Amino acid sequence: MSSENQWISRTAAGSINPAQIEGTLESIARIWPTDGPALREVIANFPLGESALLHLISVSSICATRLVRDAKLLLWLADPEICTGPRGFAHMLADLRAFAGDSIPENNFQQLRSWKSREMLRIALREVTDAAPLEETTAELSQLAEICLTQVFEHWNADLRSRLGSPNADFAILALGKLGGRELNHSSDVDLIFLYSDEGQLSPNFTYHQWFNRLSSKIVETFTGIDQVGPLFRLDFRLRPEGAAGPLARSLESMENYYAGFGETWERLALIKARDVCGSRELAYEFIRRHQSFIYPKSSTPDLFDEIASIKRRIERDIVGHEELERNVKLGVGGIREIEFITQTLQLVHGARQAFLQETSTLKALRALDQLDLLANNDTRALIQAYRFLRRVEHRLQIESEQQTHTVPSHAPELLRLALSLGFPSSNAFSTTMRDHMRRVRSIFERIFAAPANTVGTIEQDVTIFRDNKAAAKALIELEKGASGFHVAPRTRQVFQRLQPLLLRSLAQVADPDGTLNRFVRFVEAYGLRSLLFELLATHPRLVELLVKTFDASSSAIDLLVRRPQLLEDLTQSGTLDHEFSVADHLSQLESLGATPSNLDPVRAYRQTQLLRIVLRDLLALTDLSSLFREYSALAEASLLFVNRLLGNEDEITIIAMGKFGGAELTYGADLDVLFIGENDRAAQQLMVAMAQPSAEGAIAFLDARLRPDGEKGPLICSLASYEAYYEKRAQIWELQALTRARPISGPLRREYVDLAQRAWHDAARRDDLFAQIREMLARIQRDRGSGSDFLDFKTGTGGMIEAEFLVQALQMREMIWKPNMLEAVDALQDRHCLTQADAASLKRDYLFLRRCESVLARSENKRAATIPISDDEQKMLALRLGYDDHDLFAAEYRTARERIHDLYLCLFA
Repeated sequence: MSSENQWISRTAAGSINPAQIEGTLESIARIWPTDGPALREVIANFPLGESALLHLISVSSICATRLVRDAKLLLWLADPEICTGPRGFAHMLADLRAFAGDSIPENNFQQLRSWKSREMLRIALREVTDAAPLEETTAELSQLAEICLTQVFEHWNADLRSRLGSPNADFAILALGKLGGRELNHSSDVDLIFLYSDEGQLSPNFTYHQWFNRLSSKIVETFTGIDQVGPLFRLDFRLRPEGAAGPLARSLESMENYYAGFGETWERLALIKARDVCGSRELAYEFIRRHQSFIYPKSSTPDLFDEIASIKRRIERDIVGHEELERNVKLGVGGIREIEFITQTLQLVHGARQAFLQETSTLKALRALDQLDLLANNDTRALIQAYRFLRRVEHRLQIESEQQTHTVPSHAPELLRLALSLGFPSSNAFSTTMRDHMRRVRSIFERIFAAPANTVGTIEQDVTIFRDNKAAAKALIELEKGASGFHVAPRTRQVFQRLQPLLLRSLAQVADPDGTLNRFVRFVEAYGLRSLLFELLATHPRLVELLVKTFDASSSAIDLLVRRPQLLEDLTQSGTLDHEFSVADHLSQLESLGATPSNLDPVRAYRQTQLLRIVLRDLLALTDLSSLFREYSALAEASLLFVNRLLGNEDEITIIAMGKFGGAELTYGADLDVLFIGENDRAAQQLMVAMAQPSAEGAIAFLDARLRPDGEKGPLICSLASYEAYYEKRAQIWELQALTRARPISGPLRREYVDLAQRAWHDAARRDDLFAQIREMLARIQRDRGSGSDFLDFKTGTGGMIEAEFLVQALQMREMIWKPNMLEAVDALQDRHCLTQADAASLKRDYLFLRRCESVLARSENKRAATIPISDDEQKMLALRLGYDDHDLFAAEYRTARERIHDLYLCLFA
């Protein structure tokens, strides 16, 4: 081992993440400039200390990647002036101008993106080493977002005015949420409102409204566009009037009309944090002045506290989920959102009389509440301490890869690493501290929001179908009358009185009436035009039934419909629910959407729409399970092929579908297992990023390339010769077994790869220990990847899906039957008399039963599922969604299916 490698190994040893430090330093050493100071000297003399830099690399893979991508960043960070002190807005802006000069907008704002990435690295370093307190970190992150917004706005504003003419009106961008409070975290969405001052005509065919929405769209395109240099910020406009259904930009008068007639309590809370970030300060000030009485009413509605407590309950039920309530530091029990709700509710109640409370910062508002004796001193101290702690945990979770995550890991090694990174000696010490903070917050929240709820009125319909009768009755009255009792017109109330019996009848048929009613309320609020929606549903009872079924079956569907409510009518009236779409059908549609390599949102939106279409076909029983798999796989394949073609990589990469993607057997929430063949690593990386990059429309799909030679340790893309050498000399039996499902879908080397894979597969099939090796691998999977409850684990448990798949693949290899699709392989095995007709029919029936369980569970969150729920209530819901009125009958068939699979496995493998 060289002295350099020895030094790196010594340096990494003893850290909380030695592998990440070692890999990063080795990569930096390979590209370290020869004309500069020695790498080990730079690290040893680092201004904040060697341990500070190593700690950053340990806890943040994205910061490590930035240093590996550009080693000069380490020299920049090593300048004491860079990392030892805070930066104000003016300092940051001056640094940007020195960094980029006049070239900020060029090449899709690449210099701005590079500068932003560099600043994120500096801010993360100062935070993880405790060189910057929370307020300093959040202020710098907020400044960073403001500067990026300002640069993009000023460029497109000048560009459009030079090309399209200048409207005689002002424009302003207002921040809400964490940016409004100057409290941005490392992966915050940036909540914005676009506002212009006056309506008018720029020309006979071009209005001010069109001009300012064109400007707004250009800003959004810049922020959502993918670039290799790195992203800017995620923009979120769901807090604007009418949410996703409303225009991006509205005039001051239009805003005033909306909030006066339709503004809800949650919108009052959102506007507490409104402040200007760029554009006309005068216009932003006028907006806040005009809405002062809406944001801070002189008297609040009697049921305000009950309403906000209900909002929090819905968040916990519909967004967080029971299993993460104690680990989600933002939305869970006693999390950051509860502190914000306490603060903002008290601001809303008292702000009209106490101007001192009209503050966008959570911490400053808490101090003001304390000084005005509106919150007990002990409560204020507890909330501030909890807020600082939970935000610190949230930041540490997000610093790792700048992903929007708020959930503390349950996996022991990851939890320990998090605890150590925050200075705790053990996971238990960290978990105890977190629980104590969150329990104190929940106790204060419950005490403040525990005022007796007002009588919600009497409704004639029976609400005994709900677990929480009172909450259901209140929700139904709010649907009819509006949350404050005066937003809904009399005509709309009359229509709802006709709709309500249909709604309740449909809710009585679903597994979770309470949750489904909550989701229906969310949809109505997002739809905006309540009267039109109620009219549509009251006159189409089947549509009510479909909507209720959808909300019960899939929370991911409600998320999409809340964001784009018009999809309901688009899909039900388009006639597309009646037939199955092929890969060619999807490609034809994708070609017409106008997507570009820098703007893949049309692809993301199309995929979301098609996922909803598949869910509706599933719920309406318009497709069987095998067809569902084909449809889901065809959509995934078409999306991958289209993006690869759009990026110009068709001749650079050969793509092999593996696993259930290879067998065209994907279901909801599945990743796409792939192999890449070729020489262009950059092209493969670009494709992986483009597919996984999220925006407001979600991500397209996540590609999983871990079945490649040497797995995650190996290069992402390999030449054909590399695959051949690996399969001949180093591949394990399970890797060759995985080739059973290999299916080429794109690229110049498809035929050559199939020839190579089949040779390797055939050679492996001749091994005397084939079955023994497959049995051993299955045992290892059941031991290492099981959930701990064999009965619950229908995927890796005894008689589970993987046992059935391994059984079939072993027989395929023995008989040389190359069929990537599981069910087609079973048919082929029956034709070869390897399985009797009875055994083949039983195996297919039992395997599909388990796949149906998987599909129904995964459909709910569009996430992979491997176990049935642990609680009886959730098992009963699963049984109902599978069509069983009797939970015991479902449980019996579930056990029998797994026993038959295991018996056949034992029989054939013996």
